[in-house]
Amino acid sequence: MIASIGATLGVCVIGIVLLRVTVAAPQRCPEIDTESLQVSADASATWIEIAQYPDGRYVYEYDAGADAFSDDYNVVRHAGVTMSLYQAAALGDESRLQAADLGTAWMEERLIEHDDWVALRNPETGLVKLGASSLMLAGLTQRRLATGEPWYDDLMRRLARFLVVMQLPDGAMLNYWDPGTEAPDPTVRSRYATGEALWALAQMHRHFPGEGWDEPAWRIADYLALHRDEVEDLNFPPWPDQWAAYSLAEMADWPLKDHHIEYARALSERFGFLIRVESQRTGGAANEPFHGRLTRAAGLGTWVEGLTSMWRLASTDERLADLAPKLAERAVCGAGILASRQITFRESADWPSPDLAAGAWFRDGITRMDDQQHALSGLALTQAILERREDTP
Repeated sequence: MIASIGATLGVCVIGIVLLRVTVAAPQRCPEIDTESLQVSADASATWIEIAQYPDGRYVYEYDAGADAFSDDYNVVRHAGVTMSLYQAAALGDESRLQAADLGTAWMEERLIEHDDWVALRNPETGLVKLGASSLMLAGLTQRRLATGEPWYDDLMRRLARFLVVMQLPDGAMLNYWDPGTEAPDPTVRSRYATGEALWALAQMHRHFPGEGWDEPAWRIADYLALHRDEVEDLNFPPWPDQWAAYSLAEMADWPLKDHHIEYARALSERFGFLIRVESQRTGGAANEPFHGRLTRAAGLGTWVEGLTSMWRLASTDERLADLAPKLAERAVCGAGILASRQITFRESADWPSPDLAAGAWFRDGITRMDDQQHALSGLALTQAILERREDTP
């Protein structure tokens, strides 16, 4: 009997220890302040600029082990990186406009025209993906926010009309427009581009409030909040969609309906959980078997983007006010993790090409342009949280 009790207690102790080192492990959040956050964001943006070719493209992927570039390219990510530079400008760093405008010029030369709209086309494959045009438009709306200049207003409207063409009656967005049939491909939706399109259209309503861009935006928002996870059979709902988070924050004063707020709460909890799990990852043979590999900066950055967006919404909508402190804490935690994993200028001296190491995030010796894109956006958006925290007595 005593032996049986001892064995049971032993199993319990082992179980408690395993819990403590796995899902119940403490959160580890590196310290970060506004100055160090700004240094990290600046270094990320500088990497993007250094890694930009004269024609406006960016280095897609750099393998430090081989000291070589990938031959691949991704038009959607090109639009996303350009957007992040414009976003940095809209947040106060207008020095990023020159590189972003060069990236936009590259896209302008690769537009396809049809009826009263234009869309960004992959010059190599001919594919016309919704996400590329959505992020190009989102970038231009950020540029207008930064500068107030109307130079791209006509182009913005024409891109927005393409987005509306790609919308289904239930509010979902199709992923491809087929130049062969001159119609959207009715078989493929996009989990990424749906939120990207919503954010772009919501920003169009900000700049041009009397033109009706809110109508398709409402339809997308309802689809995301009520139907997307089930219709598209996405695992572990809600799917952590930072573009949806951006959009809800943009639509805060429309105002949002209760089901959008319920969706925002679920998104907030999901992003917060992901940051907590990531905070327990330190890499190495002792940590990875229990906690998994370190997440790429492209992924971690999206969670910080999502958290900062939900914090902005919670700071203005009393229905989410109870979440604001925790959202701020997790966003700052995520930004601290990002900054702690970034290659510093001092560390870059030991790399084969220091200019392509400084300011970047690597996994398995490889960095990709969207690692810097999402990290830059997440870091830059966290600045407002830290500034408010430092201003609070």
